Amino acid sequence: MGVDLRQVVAGVLTLTMFVMLGNMIKRDHFDSVEGKFPGVRDVEFDSEKVSDQGLVTFSKKSTNGPWIQSGQELKPCWKESTFDEVEPKGFVTLSLTNGPEYHVSQIADAVVVARYIGATLVLPDIRGSKPGDERKFEEIYDVDKFVKSLDGVVKVVKGLPDDVSIRDFAVVKVPNRISDDHIAEKIKPVFKTNSNIRLATFFPSVNMRKTTKTSASDSVACLAMFGTLQLQPEVNEVVDSMIERLRTLSRKSNGQFIAVDLRVEILEKKGCHGSSSAGTKSCFSAQEIAIFLRKMGFDKDTTIYLTQPRWDESLDVLKDIFPKTYTKENIMPADKKAKFLESEDSEFEKVIDFYMCSQSDVFVPAISGLFYANVAGKRIASGKTQILVPSDIPGSSASVTSHFSPYISKKNHMAHSCYCK
Repeated sequence: MGVDLRQVVAGVLTLTMFVMLGNMIKRDHFDSVEGKFPGVRDVEFDSEKVSDQGLVTFSKKSTNGPWIQSGQELKPCWKESTFDEVEPKGFVTLSLTNGPEYHVSQIADAVVVARYIGATLVLPDIRGSKPGDERKFEEIYDVDKFVKSLDGVVKVVKGLPDDVSIRDFAVVKVPNRISDDHIAEKIKPVFKTNSNIRLATFFPSVNMRKTTKTSASDSVACLAMFGTLQLQPEVNEVVDSMIERLRTLSRKSNGQFIAVDLRVEILEKKGCHGSSSAGTKSCFSAQEIAIFLRKMGFDKDTTIYLTQPRWDESLDVLKDIFPKTYTKENIMPADKKAKFLESEDSEFEKVIDFYMCSQSDVFVPAISGLFYANVAGKRIASGKTQILVPSDIPGSSASVTSHFSPYISKKNHMAHSCYCK
């Protein structure tokens, strides 16, 4: 029987292709990112191994990383109908400062205080970190939503009456997550004397862990923290358009993307990378995040959004490993940049970052603090529980569930006290 030369050639070519493909797979599987970069140490904000694999459902639509399907949006445990309406006798004012992660807590404390002492809450203004950087509440948040959400709980007005001067207000310092006892002992006597007070919130702690101690104001705090602040339409439209852009760039991962809270100016601060006797850290560099995500199993086509305001050369190492890494300037609609990218420290940019991180498929806090804590709260409420805390990973890979935030794995975030399944 004669041998067809064309069949022989075709067979050799087919065999060669399989050999080449096998070598490519082998290299991709065994090449370690750790061989290129030094390792990293454990992070201060801890991670807990999730032994019960039934807690998570991995996405079957994408094989380009350890994506986990989002859960269902939770229902509020609080009920507005349980609040008895009171007749206010004075005013409470405040300014929202330091960014949206602080706004959430400041609003919660102000509403709790106003409710407890029976005062009218004046719609706050918003002040940035620079002198003269002031905005009206309605420039960023939805006023109608805010007022309506507090109907029957606290009376809200847009401004003081003409016969009331802000200069006559007594300034009262308020610790974050204020207790009923503190209000009764420190604030109510001042309010009785002055009738009007101005709150200045300070943060002795930045964690949002739930406590075993309960009070009558818990429902008010839950409502204020999770049910009052919503972006005004134009800002919300910008966030939605940026998310849509990232999903379009993420076709190979079924439209999923990672948001990483990584800001170079914080990483450069003294003490950011300082370690304790236990070797813990409070923040991670772009290089360390790149190593962490590769060892988690995310491939080079993964789309990443960074909270860093503008591109910095220190981020190049992250883009080398994950080419689809973007900051706001890359994905914001061109006609919105003049207004929303006006300065690197603007309230607009901070708010956009906060909501981008709250709505991404995966959130990685490269920096420990209140931003991480309050983003976690919003994500818990919406069922987006894939929050991965960075740390050193011995070897070339690790289970994604072993790096869940303790806010998720231990269910110790206060949001778990505010929402029901």
